Amino acid sequence: MSTDDGTSRVVVGVDGSPASHAALRWALRYARRTGTTVRAVGVYDLPGAEGWSAPAVDVLFDEEQARRSLSEELGAVLTPEDGVPPAHHVVRGNPAQVLIEESDGAELLVVGSRGRGGFGSLLLGSVSQQCAAHASCPVVIVRPETADGAPPAGDTP
Repeated sequence: MSTDDGTSRVVVGVDGSPASHAALRWALRYARRTGTTVRAVGVYDLPGAEGWSAPAVDVLFDEEQARRSLSEELGAVLTPEDGVPPAHHVVRGNPAQVLIEESDGAELLVVGSRGRGGFGSLLLGSVSQQCAAHASCPVVIVRPETADGAPPAGDTP
């Protein structure tokens, strides 16, 4: 449950979706109140990396784009009162699998209820569902904020 320096850490999955923004804000509020550190994890995957179904892609471009997207999301969400920005990194792979691996040794794993997947009618996204079932720490699933920017009822840490 702690980092190398003995502080507890909270892992948060970020993908640019409204629920991801809410999850990042929730994790930052939690960290301020509990003295934990936040590790923001962005995950990208390459189309056709596991098969023959897609044209060749530029791996370095995709990684650079993922890093840029994560930095932009952190910049859009962080405020001066958040203090020290979270540690962050980008990993290539299956989002659920990467976040489950990142949950090892974490105090909490925080994910948005719905990401960028194609099934918008689902109440719970496949990544959040897999994390809830398989993470090695407690999982907090955060819904997107309301139109006025407030967290939905019951989502305040």
